[in-house]
Amino acid sequence: MPLPKRQHSRSRGRKRRTHWKIAVPAMSICPQCKKAILPHRVCAYCGHYKGKLVVEIAAPKEKKKRPG
Repeated sequence: MPLPKRQHSRSRGRKRRTHWKIAVPAMSICPQCKKAILPHRVCAYCGHYKGKLVVEIAAPKEKKKRPG
């Protein structure tokens, strides 16, 4: 198996990696609750998809406060 004859400099390796970036996911707005969601997914906040209720979302339970 061939090996490099000389070590690559740090800048040369970093130049090669400049394009390794994380893509920002495209977000769309839910028409019902106006929250940002991923496209083509059921809204996690209201449970609607394409204007129809698909999933019943239970209201979040309130935390009990501890005395003291």
